[in-house]
Amino acid sequence: MLMSFLISILLPASVAGADPTYHLLKEIPVGGAGGWDYLTSDDAAHRLYVTHGVKIVVIDTEKDAVAGEIADTPGVHGFAIAPDLQRGFSSNGRVAKAGIIYLKTLTTLAKVGTGENPDAIIYASAQHEVYTFNGKGESATVFDASTGKVTATISLPGKPEFAAYDPATGLVYDNIEDKNEVVVIDAKSHRVAKTWPIAPGTEASGLAIDLEHHRLFIGCHNRLMLMMDGTNGKVVASVPIGDRVDANAFDPGSQMAFSSNGDGTLTIAHEDAPDKLTVVQSVTTQKGARTMAIDRITQKIYLATAQFQAPAAGEPPSARPTPLPGTFKILVFGK
Repeated sequence: MLMSFLISILLPASVAGADPTYHLLKEIPVGGAGGWDYLTSDDAAHRLYVTHGVKIVVIDTEKDAVAGEIADTPGVHGFAIAPDLQRGFSSNGRVAKAGIIYLKTLTTLAKVGTGENPDAIIYASAQHEVYTFNGKGESATVFDASTGKVTATISLPGKPEFAAYDPATGLVYDNIEDKNEVVVIDAKSHRVAKTWPIAPGTEASGLAIDLEHHRLFIGCHNRLMLMMDGTNGKVVASVPIGDRVDANAFDPGSQMAFSSNGDGTLTIAHEDAPDKLTVVQSVTTQKGARTMAIDRITQKIYLATAQFQAPAAGEPPSARPTPLPGTFKILVFGK
């Protein structure tokens, strides 16, 4: 009896049974060839948009099946949604353009020139503007979501990664991966208002936001997820995560923050308070499942991965593995 009690207090809460645990529900086969990047969930429309090589695959999340695709998006990285306009926006990295897509028909209406290698892309709903964060261009391109007219080009201090937007404050946040910083952009003036260091984190990739408490969740390559105060840049908490993080997500309903890690793990932490973050579960996923999206209605997590070719003789361990054609799929996790 004493031994059982000791085990229960030493194990994480999710393992000890105090909280429902996430587990694999199913796999959605997609197929095709090429790499992938961001996943975006349109919760109300029951659609999941998955960037994949030169197209965006559309998943029906009620049927858990492929429902269509958006073509002509070479080197696509991200996809943003403007539900009020029935439009989506793709960042097409190979051609330095953003696509404007009509969501009802999945057809491209127009393309907008951006800086070099647009990667992250977000919709600033209060301003009805789209931001592309241009990796090689070290800049952000801002354009009107209705007309496609470029309204600003914002110089950034380094290579941008994931971004987040707070409609209440009109602030846009973006990780500067190679400078270990977060920049804060005023969406009204289109200017960098503040730059904050992320120590003890380094090489931040993923970024998510708790809009109610103004907290940023930052996934760092030194295996930390930070919780930062979005009003002053103070790092108020941090927790350990898996290796090769790429994406983060936050669910306001459960107050859970998620980190998808390329080593095949999903770290789940609970925001106990605005200055306290606690890991409640580490889920085994699959190697390469580094990007994800959360459906905040169903609380399901979607991750993309594939099977990979065996590394060639003499290939360095840091080399990115090559996915095998036809094996691309979506993993669905839930409670």
